[in-house]
Amino acid sequence: MGTVVDDAASVEFHAFFERHYAELSRLACLLTGEADTADDLAADALLALWHRWDRVRAADHPVAYARGVVANLARTRIRSAVRERRRIALFWSHREERTENPDVAGVVDVREALRRLPFRKRACVVLRHAFDLSEKDTALTLGVSVGTVKSQTSKGMAELQRLLGAQAPQRVHAAVGSPPGPHGAESLRARTGEAGGKDR
Repeated sequence: MGTVVDDAASVEFHAFFERHYAELSRLACLLTGEADTADDLAADALLALWHRWDRVRAADHPVAYARGVVANLARTRIRSAVRERRRIALFWSHREERTENPDVAGVVDVREALRRLPFRKRACVVLRHAFDLSEKDTALTLGVSVGTVKSQTSKGMAELQRLLGAQAPQRVHAAVGSPPGPHGAESLRARTGEAGGKDR
């Protein structure tokens, strides 16, 4: 009972997965600065979408919904990492952090520079300049106003230009490369399609 509907939903979801997984993985990479875990973060986001697929497929902008889930997971991961670094620092405070304050802006990698921005500025810059989203679509993805997107993007780009030079917009755009790796995608496929049936 309900097999035809479930099968149709599964086919629709996996088509969505194939179209957008790589993009979501790149977004996660740029937001967290962690290429080795970005594909898993994207897979976690898509798995969350799978469990609420009926709601997602009915949304006006499913891709914006997906990007928002990735952004929220990235924010949570960053906060967790910051807490962990603080705990470690309590025990290893005598160690010098040699990568925090580079002397020459030219040696700062784009992703390291992005990591220096507060999360909302980073997300606005990435979505506007790396993914070419409009201000409206960026606001929709992050659940903020267009005015907030404008101000946060402007402030974020000003800081990146200080770190990266006048070519910051082009360098941020160029930072979108190949997705970090396939193992997150393979894991998600195993957890959704081949597992048989959608959890409700």
